[in-house]
Amino acid sequence: MKIVGVIPARYQSSRLPGKPLADICGKPMIWWVYQQVSQVKEFDEIYVATDDERIKSVCESYSMPVLMTSSKTPNHIHRIWEVTEIIESNYYVSVNGDEPLINPDNIRQAIMAIPNELSNEPYFGSVYRELSDPAETMDLANVKIVLGNENRCLYQSRYPIPSTKGSLNFKYKKAIGIECFNKQALDFFVSTPMGILEKIEDIDHLRFLENGIPIYYTKIESESLSVDTKNDLEKVRSIIQSRGKVIDEKC
Repeated sequence: MKIVGVIPARYQSSRLPGKPLADICGKPMIWWVYQQVSQVKEFDEIYVATDDERIKSVCESYSMPVLMTSSKTPNHIHRIWEVTEIIESNYYVSVNGDEPLINPDNIRQAIMAIPNELSNEPYFGSVYRELSDPAETMDLANVKIVLGNENRCLYQSRYPIPSTKGSLNFKYKKAIGIECFNKQALDFFVSTPMGILEKIEDIDHLRFLENGIPIYYTKIESESLSVDTKNDLEKVRSIIQSRGKVIDEKC
């Protein structure tokens, strides 16, 4: 069974333009992400998928395999689908290009949940962690999920769900940017129009749930931090510096 790792990396970002190339202790952020992903030996191949020549050039300068995708790609799932049109594989595992602290073991946990038997049915699996910080819970950038039997996702929202009216003995769950797809799931996504819930919540995954395609989640213990703002970038620089992984004196 072939498994390909894909790191989507776009240059345009509303809050932090060019963030894949942001300097972190002497190396661009995309380099740090690739170093973490490359520790996952379960991958047969790993590619950075980008729509920008600047990112492509930097990847090539560090000998990181890179694929060019369309600049008109509406979201990262569509970008992963474009990779499937170039690279054949049984499964594609997407790892966000803005998580330089991603733990390789967390990626392995997502891979271990992939079914052993191949199927023509769409497959989408991902991971989550429990939230303990009230600020994180209220942050609309964090997608909260509700799970049912067998950790099958029932719904996702940017607001804290479910309600704790009946009990406070509950921890909110946050979706983490490690996602496993087969070709059938990605074909389904790009050929299906956006639904009303996806438009309201602005969450890509709801396109699957609105059409009865299950998403299965695996719990992980993670301290990864996605870089969405300059403050996030400074936090990551500080953490990497504290670990002694300074490439030069820029940290």
